[in-house]
Amino acid sequence: MFNKISDEYIKSVFDHAAKKYDVMNDIMSVGMHRMWKNFMVKICNPKPHSIVLDLAGGTGDLTIKFAQKLKDSGKIFLVDSNKSMLTVGKKKIRNFGLIKNIYYIQASAENLPFANFSFDVAAISFGLRNMCNQEKSLRSVFRVLKTGGKLVILEFSKPYSEVLKKLYSVYSFSFPYVGLLLFNNSFSYRYLIKSVQTYYDQKHLKKIIRASGFNKISHFNLLGGIASIHVGFKTTLY
Repeated sequence: MFNKISDEYIKSVFDHAAKKYDVMNDIMSVGMHRMWKNFMVKICNPKPHSIVLDLAGGTGDLTIKFAQKLKDSGKIFLVDSNKSMLTVGKKKIRNFGLIKNIYYIQASAENLPFANFSFDVAAISFGLRNMCNQEKSLRSVFRVLKTGGKLVILEFSKPYSEVLKKLYSVYSFSFPYVGLLLFNNSFSYRYLIKSVQTYYDQKHLKKIIRASGFNKISHFNLLGGIASIHVGFKTTLY
């Protein structure tokens, strides 16, 4: 992973990117991120009356999917450290006519403002790699999950085919230029693609999740490993 960067730098990236973040995800995921998120929600499988944490939930894609699944049952907390992302997410969610039982919280993942054992499910979609202290953030998630609770992480990963790895590397090289051409914003694209290219592989991320307290960890590769979904459970009290 590239050298640690400050919260202020990441804030600046997402302040610039917020209004075009969904399009950025379309480009970076080769148009697949919505399908991946559908699969992620199936894995989360929240039951009626579940309390769900959508952490680093940004523009609200997962919250929309959770709300459509739970309907008026349960509660969903969309948490993001960036005010601009939350503003875009809240507007988009309300445009879907979804208002009830959705709560918007601006907070750092490292210090979640919830009591111990608050949530049945915690989901992080393309957000973990942007957290400055990922282990501390995951320990914070561990704390607020109920015993037996499930953590599901969707993140860019490492393709297992050398051919696919090279193809995606060539494809991603164009991202900053696309950002400059379409959105007058190469700054955010440069950071986002660098964060993808230098992020952990699937095995290393498993180690981080385990070190944060989770057990029964598994992962699913998506599109040949360009992205992956990791699942872990809180099987102990602390």
